[in-house]
Amino acid sequence: MMDSRIMIDLHCHILSGMDDGARSAEESLAMAEMAISDGITHVVATPHSNNEYRFDFAAVRQASMDLQRAVGDRLKLATGCDFHLSPENIAALKRDAAPFCIHQKDCLLVEFNEFSIPPAMDQTIYEIQLAGLRPIITHPERNVIIRTQPKRLEKWIRTGGYGQVTGGSLTGSFGTAARQAALAWIARGLVHFVASDAHNLTSRPHKLRAAYDVVRAEFGEEKAEALFVTNPLAAFEGRPLPHVPEIVEELAKRKWFLFF
Repeated sequence: MMDSRIMIDLHCHILSGMDDGARSAEESLAMAEMAISDGITHVVATPHSNNEYRFDFAAVRQASMDLQRAVGDRLKLATGCDFHLSPENIAALKRDAAPFCIHQKDCLLVEFNEFSIPPAMDQTIYEIQLAGLRPIITHPERNVIIRTQPKRLEKWIRTGGYGQVTGGSLTGSFGTAARQAALAWIARGLVHFVASDAHNLTSRPHKLRAAYDVVRAEFGEEKAEALFVTNPLAAFEGRPLPHVPEIVEELAKRKWFLFF
């Protein structure tokens, strides 16, 4: 078992000027210091790539290197992307996938919008996998469509995708429905990572320790280590995940809820 004092964060918006995350280089550095104080050792900066924010890999890489120089060797930084499944993004992904992937390996954070997830997205996810990439569905517990259609998430996971919930969902920052869904899906084996999705120092802070403690209390130390340390580190390094749980059927989920 790895040292439980360390954690790896695969999803945050720490780079300034890229999206709705950090607003300045000073805030980026303060977020990095917050992460270090919380026990986070590796951070993947994942700016949005959507209709509002254009993903510029050269700019992202430069900002990451600047932040790395400022923080020194106390935090290991890498880049990826909070990837939206727009036609333009899919075309760019087909041309060159590495810039969008976690640490330029093979894991891709995939974010769905909250207005519509057409059935054709199932084929898109499949095509991403055919291209040799591993899709990670980001914060499904915060998406109303997925919460009300959990079978879709289950299908994506059963066919080789992975699930990532937000630490703040587990501590209640995104409301009761998100917290209940996150806990239920961890219990069912649909979650493989917990990440901060940090955007700032206040409402979306760069912290994971409190969420780690929730998972440890509910599911034990081994599960917490898997979701916050060993699985994220494997994705960071481009290795197979050491913890891929069996998916528990829906009936078992209802039984689990009786304990609450």
